[in-house]
Amino acid sequence: MSHFDREKQQYLNFLKLEKGLSQNSLQSYGHDLRRYLDFIGRDIGVRDLAGITLEHIESYLNELLTMHLSISTISRNISSIRGFHQFALMERWCPANPAELIELPRKGRKLPEVLDQHEVIAMLEIPDRTEFLGKRDAAVLELMYATGLRASETVELETGQLISELQLLRVIGKGNKERLVPVGGMAMKAVADYLNNARPFLRKNVADAKNRLFLSYRGKPLTRMTLWHIVTRAAREAGITKQIHPHTLRHSFATHLLEGGADLRAVQEMLGHVSILTTEIYTHIDRSFLEEVHKSFHPRA
Repeated sequence: MSHFDREKQQYLNFLKLEKGLSQNSLQSYGHDLRRYLDFIGRDIGVRDLAGITLEHIESYLNELLTMHLSISTISRNISSIRGFHQFALMERWCPANPAELIELPRKGRKLPEVLDQHEVIAMLEIPDRTEFLGKRDAAVLELMYATGLRASETVELETGQLISELQLLRVIGKGNKERLVPVGGMAMKAVADYLNNARPFLRKNVADAKNRLFLSYRGKPLTRMTLWHIVTRAAREAGITKQIHPHTLRHSFATHLLEGGADLRAVQEMLGHVSILTTEIYTHIDRSFLEEVHKSFHPRA
């Protein structure tokens, strides 16, 4: 008898009677859940649905990385897990849904183009660092490339989130989840120059500034539209013809780290992804590379 077989069967009955799923879909969901729940019960040793955590689910998703599965199959597995835990919550078998923050990989999703390192450097050299706005733009570009910040995270940064003495940035990401990201020396230098020699002159009114790190020329918090203009203008003036927007710097950050040999787990932490599966898809890591890493470093591969 499989682990959590009674609960799984009740969920499948719900899908059949309430959702009207076809027999083929029910078989697929049943197969996905049996494999998942066996992993939770047999490999992790959890005997109660209330004891399943996000970390347990992440461990299972890591197992999926070693299988030759299509994105659609992985998406269905994640949907099965999320739906099952939501049903368990409705039935009061557990107090929360530990899978609600797991992101679905989007099939056919067009990811932003990646800049090579020479293109990034060319962009970073565009702002005029002798002017207030040039210092700000340089700090924005340097920090985004150094830390992989999302556009929303960048414009919402507050001055207190920069831990200068440790060269760390405290980022508030999706789901109000905090992460600490290292900031390189070049980015720290650009941000310090902006803080000391530009932000005090841009800040017209303390209330308007709202303690945000990056300000507009009017002294108000930087908007996402202005951020978009900073990035696209630097790319255009650097002679880059690729389709560029703020997310391109985040994608380039992750790609360059991985190309340089960074650990996938470390990149996941810096990006603020709940699941390493999202990082693997997001950064275009080829499955053959993951398999090679596994063969090279796992003691029983």
